[in-house]
Amino acid sequence: MSTDPKILAFDVFGTVVDWHGSIAAEATRLNLPVDANEFATAWRDGYKPAMARVRSGSLPWTKIDDLHRMILDDVLKAFNITSLSESQVHELNLIWHRLNPWLDTVEGLTRLKSKFTIVTLSNGNLGLLADMAKNAGLPWDLILSAEVFRHYKPDPEAYLGVAETFDVRPEQVMLVAAHKDDLVAAKACGLQTAFIERPLEFGPNYARKDLHREEFTNYHAKDLNDLAAQLKCK
Repeated sequence: MSTDPKILAFDVFGTVVDWHGSIAAEATRLNLPVDANEFATAWRDGYKPAMARVRSGSLPWTKIDDLHRMILDDVLKAFNITSLSESQVHELNLIWHRLNPWLDTVEGLTRLKSKFTIVTLSNGNLGLLADMAKNAGLPWDLILSAEVFRHYKPDPEAYLGVAETFDVRPEQVMLVAAHKDDLVAAKACGLQTAFIERPLEFGPNYARKDLHREEFTNYHAKDLNDLAAQLKCK
């Protein structure tokens, strides 16, 4: 096993917070005339293509709040939802600032924080991540975002930027994520990696089939408390 890292950098959407369940619940609360799970899935499906436009240069740097709004406008059209006012659409877009944590998240992060410096490494923008932390009680030592580095994951600049921020070697940083493509990219940059199983990330109608252990992960955990136990945190 590799030497313990100094910095734990966390993916956030899906790893730390339940984006699907939170968005589906909001769609239900607003009585949108849609299948709430399909609505949540459709909104998230626009996420990577929108970021790819920024990474390729076809869009200038655009923060996630604005990308989420662009995607939402398209999703509302696709579902033929015309009943929301501009202020209601704006407020709906801010649901990403209020995503609920998984049940193990706060306790697990608190345990990990007792031994390591814990930071975000999310494609979410700084304001979004700060609001989310406030709302969900997430005990970050520092909020880092693709917005800081002006590069969305999986660009190497995002991963290496964490090491540069703390003036440590890449192998002294460990990315904690529920997404294997994120971990592969981090590993290629020299970071350590920890995979967190989130079987319900995509909702009750989609069973993840990629929860098995991989050779490219230094740690594989059921949840954040499991990771804390493996890293010998109290």
